[in-house]
Amino acid sequence: MAKLYFYYSTMNAGKTTVLLQSAYNYSERGMRAVLLSPALDTRVGRGLIASRVGLSAPALAVGPDDNLFELIQAELDTGQIHCVLTDESQFFSRQQIYELSEVVDRLKIPVLAFGLRTDFRGELFEGSQYLLAWADELKELKTICHTGSKATMVVRVDAHGFAMTEGAQVEIGGNDRYVPVSRAEFKLVFFGGKRVRLFEAESHVEQASLLAETTAEPKETT
Repeated sequence: MAKLYFYYSTMNAGKTTVLLQSAYNYSERGMRAVLLSPALDTRVGRGLIASRVGLSAPALAVGPDDNLFELIQAELDTGQIHCVLTDESQFFSRQQIYELSEVVDRLKIPVLAFGLRTDFRGELFEGSQYLLAWADELKELKTICHTGSKATMVVRVDAHGFAMTEGAQVEIGGNDRYVPVSRAEFKLVFFGGKRVRLFEAESHVEQASLLAETTAEPKETT
C-alpha cells in the first residue's frame, strides 16, 4: 500500500540530491513522478528544484493557498502518477500536509516529502511538525558539523559568523546564511555567542553510501 514518507535533516545533508536521484530512477523505469516545490523558494528560480551537485528538474510551484490533493488529482487527468516528491516540505502548512496524506490514502500514490526538521531557533517548522506526526515512515539523512559530530540543527548567521537569534522563521538563503551544527555546538553558538565556522560548500563530500541507501524507492502496490 502507498505510504507517506518524511526524509528530514539539517542543511547540506543532500536532501535535494536524493530527491532528484529518486525522480530520475522513476523516470528511468518508465514511471512518472510529480515534483512539488514551494513557490516562495526562488533561490534557483520558481518551479525548479536544483541540488548543490548540479542536478535539477522542473517542479510544480505551489503557494500557501494551493490544495495539494486537488493539484495531484488534476495531474492524474494527464496520466498515471507513480510517486509524488516534495522539496522543502517544511514550508507547507498543516492543511497541506493533511492534503498530502489524502494523496496517499485516497489516491493510493506514495508521497516522499523532503525537508528540514527545525528552524534557526531550534524549533519545528509547521510542515515538519505534522510530517513527523503523520508520516508512515521517517527517514533521517545525515551530515556532519564542522566539529566532526553529527549535525542535527542549523543556525542562521550574520556576515561575521555569529548566530542570529531573532527574525522571521522563513528567510530563504544558502550556505552564506545557514550552517549545520550539532546540538552541543548549537547551544554554544545560539545561546553562548560563540562564532561559528562558516560552512565551505567546496569541502562538503556527498556520501555515496547514503545515496545508495536512500535512493532505493519504497516498493508500493498502488
